[in-house]
Amino acid sequence: MTDLPTEPDSGGPGERERLFADLLNDCVHCGFCLPTCPTNVLWGQEMDSPRGRIHLMGQMHGEDVLTETAVGHFDNCLGCLACVSSCPSGVAYDALIEHTRHRVEEEHERPRSERVLRGAVFSLFPYRRRLRALRGPLRAYRASGVSSLLRRSGILERISPTLATMERVAPPLSAPPPPLPELVPAVGERRARVGMLVGCVQGAFFPEVNTATARVLALEGCEVVIPRAQGCCGALSGHSGRLAEAAGFAKRLVEVFEAGQVERIVVNSAGCGSSMKHFDRTLAEAGADTAWVDRGRAVSEKVVDLTEYLVALGPRAKRHPIPLRVAYHDACHLSHGQGVTRQPRELLRQIPGLEVADLPNKEICCGSAGVYNLFKPQAAGELGDRKGQDVASTGARVLVSGNPGCSLQIASAMERAGSSVAVAHTAQLLDASLRGLSAERLFGKG
Repeated sequence: MTDLPTEPDSGGPGERERLFADLLNDCVHCGFCLPTCPTNVLWGQEMDSPRGRIHLMGQMHGEDVLTETAVGHFDNCLGCLACVSSCPSGVAYDALIEHTRHRVEEEHERPRSERVLRGAVFSLFPYRRRLRALRGPLRAYRASGVSSLLRRSGILERISPTLATMERVAPPLSAPPPPLPELVPAVGERRARVGMLVGCVQGAFFPEVNTATARVLALEGCEVVIPRAQGCCGALSGHSGRLAEAAGFAKRLVEVFEAGQVERIVVNSAGCGSSMKHFDRTLAEAGADTAWVDRGRAVSEKVVDLTEYLVALGPRAKRHPIPLRVAYHDACHLSHGQGVTRQPRELLRQIPGLEVADLPNKEICCGSAGVYNLFKPQAAGELGDRKGQDVASTGARVLVSGNPGCSLQIASAMERAGSSVAVAHTAQLLDASLRGLSAERLFGKG
């Protein structure tokens, strides 16, 4: 895939714009992307398809004009990258949309209400400690019964669709597991020394997924380094055009994992992994010097999704049966962003007794898309409802996903439809199998 420039010495603003134009010209407007684009599926509008947006990008580039209408179409894009997977010409839409969104953030004056909302979101979600501080109030709120009353009344929808979405997708929170140590020793003979990303939403709201991840890696012979100083990877900021913010997060994380001296950096959240594999592009686009871009590239080359790493490593620990039917959901930034589709299924099918069903329309986004469901709740809700119907059609008791946002979004949609489903990460099922736990124990029912 063609990236935006990674050599700032020869890539000042003029050079970056020239390369942006080259990337635009890769699109031949063939239309193969149309059936996989979620907003095109919803609305059937050309300017809400990838090739339509690329046409708008070309106009914006050639005329140096950023209109309100064009910004609306760019904002409608989920950044799911299904078009990247379906494009026969290899168009780097991921690089194009991130570059365009950065320009929107730099040049476009949003209405005050949007600025306030975006400011609140980006002052909260990239900060794990701030998210953790919400656990207590959220548990108290759920226990009070106010949640059910508000949902039945529909008052939040009338006041703020964004608040209503946040309320709906907030996860049920049990007591968190003990904090992970900075070093988890390998079980048996050590096969590798790996770093592990904790993540923001994953670390705050799904700490049990991180615990399962570390345990699986250790049981498979990995010494796991979990730096306490690690922060956000910058994915949410980068995908939303907040380039300087994303680059700042990237630099801090690069420094942390450089100090860890690990062979690989294992990531269990699709959006984070996709972003971390392009640290060099983020830093170059932000105008970082060559030394920083090279450091970012060196760290990016170590980044690997948990499932692709375990498949490459090969199984050592014994798998115990879990007789259960599950539906596997391809998180967009895992399947389209990283090209990882075979490995999660291969790992799940290594578990005796586990039946893995694929979803119909699996290439279409669920509507979570980082914080898209907060900024565009109506479109996200429609996509979530569609995905919930697809999950229900499989008859599976459990939805398995490699991204926390997807799990929350789909579970919320199915709850709205009266067809609740348990959600799990691939790491949790594998962990249960390696430890000989039943499905009931896994989901806290036994």
